[in-house]
Amino acid sequence: MQDITLILLGAGNSTRFNAPVKKQWIYIKDQPLWLFVAKQFEKYNFSNIIIVSSLDEIKYMQYFAPYTYIHGGITRQESLSNALDHVSTPFVLVSDIARCCIDHEMIDRILEAKGKADCIVPALKVADTLYIDNIPADREKAKLIQTPQLSVTQLLKQALKSKQIFTDDSSAIASLDKEILFVEGSTKAHKLTTKDDLAKLSCIDTVSNKTLVGFGLDIHTFEDNKKMVLCGVEIDTSYGFKAHSDGDVAIHAIIDALLGAAGMGDIGEFYPDTSMEFKNINSALLLQDTVKRINSYGLKIEHVDITILAQIPKITPYKNKMRTTIASLLGIQAIYTNIKATTAEKLGFVGRNEGITVHAAATLSYIDWKEL
Repeated sequence: MQDITLILLGAGNSTRFNAPVKKQWIYIKDQPLWLFVAKQFEKYNFSNIIIVSSLDEIKYMQYFAPYTYIHGGITRQESLSNALDHVSTPFVLVSDIARCCIDHEMIDRILEAKGKADCIVPALKVADTLYIDNIPADREKAKLIQTPQLSVTQLLKQALKSKQIFTDDSSAIASLDKEILFVEGSTKAHKLTTKDDLAKLSCIDTVSNKTLVGFGLDIHTFEDNKKMVLCGVEIDTSYGFKAHSDGDVAIHAIIDALLGAAGMGDIGEFYPDTSMEFKNINSALLLQDTVKRINSYGLKIEHVDITILAQIPKITPYKNKMRTTIASLLGIQAIYTNIKATTAEKLGFVGRNEGITVHAAATLSYIDWKEL
């Protein structure tokens, strides 16, 4: 096993990528980008692989692979410092998930230079004419710095304690007057920053055409003198649903179906009925948040189908409005949103006019990065 820990940084919010999906969640076949990158590094048998991400993504990431996951900070430097707190090996290799096309020959050059300097850095020569402050500069003295960079762990930890902001690990190590060794970089190691960069990345393959299917079920009893909202539509009755939120049992079932298809868990994990944040909340807002979350993780909604099991009230007069309302909330066409209703033939708690049950099915697919 290597005496090196690998840190992969991916806690940014991808603002420059300018897409509904975060760049670390675009899919390569059926793997999100961050996992695609991590898998390429597994061959080096590092002591540990640490993935740095935003706190709300980590739980979902853990379902994909058993790496060590650390929440990042506001800046790259803060994220790296958080990860270094969990590093005990003498050396640490730090890379950005956005530098996703791994040139293994370049990685070999970096690892073979371990111990020859305090920080080993891949760099490219500048091929074009270079100006600095409108003054021609000697391009032979300039370098384009890349990642990953291999550093002596204790020195990198020491350097990052400074209040100075560093753009990479080598500049942090250099601030301690320690030795930097440059090795040949790679033009393959282009960094994914904007959507235009996707065309420059030879390792990016097409997405899988796999369909993901989820099922949701919710039940609510009636409560007198409360407004009823079902599928985001107000129903003309003297009773509503007994619930922590507005009790829209149909939307709750849809949310569970969507989360199930994505493998994210269930509605209670994201919108618990023990939190005052969601007290009497409009369930349509929860559905909109779920859709945004699913899209940001590289998935798109294809179709939903729900069955409302209700003795009362009559659902048929509202079905068309329900359909268009749900379609709008999901961001899909009404034809891909189906609403069915049936009675319980007077059987069970539904048949006794005590409440409503809703079943929902949803299908998702991977967002095609070529269409972003």
